[in-house]
Amino acid sequence: MRIISGMYRGRRIDLPKNLKLRPTTDMAKESLFNILNNLIDFDEAEALDLFSGTGSIGYEMVSRGALNVLAVEQETPHVKFIESIIAKMEFENMRVLRMDVFRFLATNKKQFDLIFADPPYDMLDFEKFPERLFSTDLLKSKGVFVIEHSKKYSFANHPHFFDHRNYGSVNFSFFRRENT
Repeated sequence: MRIISGMYRGRRIDLPKNLKLRPTTDMAKESLFNILNNLIDFDEAEALDLFSGTGSIGYEMVSRGALNVLAVEQETPHVKFIESIIAKMEFENMRVLRMDVFRFLATNKKQFDLIFADPPYDMLDFEKFPERLFSTDLLKSKGVFVIEHSKKYSFANHPHFFDHRNYGSVNFSFFRRENT
């Protein structure tokens, strides 16, 4: 796994063999951030990485200059791995929170400019996750929410949906909370 762009561009991160993950491919991640660069001013962005896994998306956000990145991950080995990378890379503007994402959604009061979620593809009620997120006040007005998913799901009828991109087996759906 590598950081695609920004101040940590090209840095490789070796994943331990004991982590059972499905990291976002470098090609898909590069394409995702090419789109996000046109939607988000990373220098002013507060970002949230839900179901963080390896932390790859969060590291990319930090590298591109996000003000703060919060990674939320429930699995202890994944949290420890993310903490080790944060320490190794000396990311002062990223932290990881070991917590169930749904508990986080129910209790967090902070708002974010960019929210990325990569739930397990076999998660119960996966298709309802965007609505669960929008039922909270986590996304700032004009903020962008991206969910990574399999081709099995389509969010085109969601009222906040605005774009979909497919990169092989990786799909991204984009949502925006407009000024209300």
